[in-house]
Amino acid sequence: MTSSAGDDLVQFEDHGAYALLRLNRPDKRNAMNSAARQALLARLGQLHGTHKVVVLTGNGPGFCSGVDLKEAAEAEATGTDYAREVPSREWISVLMAIHRHPAVFIAAVNGFALGGGSTLIHVCDLAIAADEAEIGMPEMGFGTYPGMAGPAAQLRLLPKHAAYMILTASRIDGKTAERWGVVNSSVPRAHLLEEADALARRIGQFDATALAESRKALSLIPGQISDLATGFELGLSTNATIRAKSTAQRDGLGRFAAGEKNLGQGRQS
Repeated sequence: MTSSAGDDLVQFEDHGAYALLRLNRPDKRNAMNSAARQALLARLGQLHGTHKVVVLTGNGPGFCSGVDLKEAAEAEATGTDYAREVPSREWISVLMAIHRHPAVFIAAVNGFALGGGSTLIHVCDLAIAADEAEIGMPEMGFGTYPGMAGPAAQLRLLPKHAAYMILTASRIDGKTAERWGVVNSSVPRAHLLEEADALARRIGQFDATALAESRKALSLIPGQISDLATGFELGLSTNATIRAKSTAQRDGLGRFAAGEKNLGQGRQS
């Protein structure tokens, strides 16, 4: 396992089956200033094609507190719409880089995930939270609609759950996040990275092309496709693309024909 320098804004660890990225502004609850946003964007670029799975977590008490509010206040003081939007637009660039990345992303939510930090959970494919995590959108207290966290929640959660988080500025813990579908599961903080490791290693056993193309399909249904017939056509075309780029389907059928079990077959423990 290799690790980046301790003072890097985004630390990288190579766990073989997956990459681990740690946001590293613990004294700021991992609020993302411009330097941190650029550092994360650079890490994402470096991981294209190197790992099938990326786990995101934070150092210290926070997972991610979104855009650095001190920086946002300085931008607000300029009085121009362009300057006000720069921090948010840079964060959107990071979020979309994750959304478009070929790797599967797992959020390991170790603590505070506020505002744009909750958005980071939603753009990841899967998420595990610590029971002690605090997830919320404080923007209403600033007289603001959560410009990224709001849409992300509204696209991912039941309407009443999204409305509660947006309109009350209240935080939910990991167990509530699990019940509401914000995360897949919630575990004691002491076991968080252990659970993320097991999930990442399981996914990392699958074919890279099958994972990347399936990830694209997940973003299209129901995002752009909401009827069964079109969805079925997407399924056929997705598998045709996988066959064109990889031998995984042929290999899997060959193992089945030979009496071998593929991962996911048979009784699950």
